[in-house]
Amino acid sequence: MNLRGRMKELRKERNLRQEDIAVELDIAITTYCRYELGMRDPTLAVLCRMADYYDVTTDYLLGRSDTRK
Repeated sequence: MNLRGRMKELRKERNLRQEDIAVELDIAITTYCRYELGMRDPTLAVLCRMADYYDVTTDYLLGRSDTRK
């Protein structure tokens, strides 16, 4: 699975809206939507905040590993 698939999967597991995650990551909702659509890649800082928020590794988010932690 790729980054956008992992992002969507983790968000839906917690029954969150894209807007909820955008607020948590301190980014615009349009920016987050573009991440999930694969139109834009998150910065390293945002990727790290996302991994911390979901309590997973960046490798898991990027699809390089199937081990969450």
